[in-house]
Amino acid sequence: MSLALHEYTENLESNNMSDATTDTDGLALAADGTPLKRRLAQALFRSKMRALGLVTPLLLLIFFAFLVPIIIFLMRGIHNDTFAANMPNVSPVLSQWNATSEPTEAMYAALVADLIEAKKTKTIGKVASRVNRELSGTRSLFTKSARKAKKLEAPYKEALIGVHKKWGDIEVWKALKIAAKSWTPAYLASAVDLKYNADGSFEQKSEERRIHLKLFVRTLEISVIVTVMGLLLGYPIAFLLSTLPARTSNLLLILVLLPFWTSLLVRTTAWIAMLQSQGVLNDLFVVFGLATDEDRFSLIYNKTGTLIAMTHILLPFMILPLYSVMKTIPPSYVRAAKSMGATDWTAFWRVYFPQSIPGIGAGGILVFILAISFYITPALVGGEDGTMISNFIDFHMRKSLNWSLAAAMGGVLLVIVLFLYYIYDRVVGIDNMKLG
Repeated sequence: MSLALHEYTENLESNNMSDATTDTDGLALAADGTPLKRRLAQALFRSKMRALGLVTPLLLLIFFAFLVPIIIFLMRGIHNDTFAANMPNVSPVLSQWNATSEPTEAMYAALVADLIEAKKTKTIGKVASRVNRELSGTRSLFTKSARKAKKLEAPYKEALIGVHKKWGDIEVWKALKIAAKSWTPAYLASAVDLKYNADGSFEQKSEERRIHLKLFVRTLEISVIVTVMGLLLGYPIAFLLSTLPARTSNLLLILVLLPFWTSLLVRTTAWIAMLQSQGVLNDLFVVFGLATDEDRFSLIYNKTGTLIAMTHILLPFMILPLYSVMKTIPPSYVRAAKSMGATDWTAFWRVYFPQSIPGIGAGGILVFILAISFYITPALVGGEDGTMISNFIDFHMRKSLNWSLAAAMGGVLLVIVLFLYYIYDRVVGIDNMKLG
């Protein structure tokens, strides 16, 4: 666009110069007496406005259909006003409570007033679910108390404890204090296996509840292995595609692109049929004597199945960037190296391979980012050992409906990806990555 704008400016200048004159100060004037410099500036401004007008719809689409939903979703990881919005009386009182002393009568009175109103507006279920995520077993406490709250009379502390003895437990009130905060780090803490306390401190969860960090580590491990396997398998294929005659290369390229014409679900299902104990691969292992009929390999519903299926599905995303870069490498460079006495390996390693690094970088980062967010394939072939963090995000989005925790886990995953991208840029350089 800049080149076209430059040509447009030169044409405009040449056209105006033919009719241009000069004033007493020596400034060039257009035919209508306007300074030529001003006319050129106006022309450039109009050209920029037209270019901006052409891209504005795309920018608006990206902003409202991509950036805004992502920002709103990530905000749910640190903002949840379900309790504060539906319990307006007790929330301010809880914010002033030090979480160590016994709950006061004013706190009980405010809670009763909010329970009556929440029962009337039918929002008690949302409130109970919010508190239950901080302390399990409190949902029934809220629903039962809300049904009887209208009949309660002062003193409300004894009345509520009479409805359920848990109201005398300070841990319940600590959970209420955490839930009463609209802006809270509780979900982010839970996403990294930490517990956010009512006094603002953090502590590590018990051993049996530490699952998220293990999932993050497993996700990174699987993504790195898939990327490396894709490189090891994709590099020779891309090299072959770039060196073969055009007719043969195009035929093989069609075979590489063939998986894109097949549904992801179909490809994953096909691997289920191939990897199971009575599947095609195990049958071949038995035929060639690599396994016995009674002792077949366990290739599915574990990490192995996830790695095999994901590598196959993401392999084209590694091959295509490599092929596009290798296609631009002049074969004469390698021939020149060989003519100077270099062996085939030396010519490849010292001449050809460095020129293919941009393709390696492009394919590697593309496969890694796609792999780290996979959830369909791990869900179908992964089992317990092959489950990734994206499967837990999907679970909280669709089944548990804990969108705040899902958003917090997604935010942590985004931070990890951005950090690795930063490291990649510092080590390799994003400017060295190209797709052709």
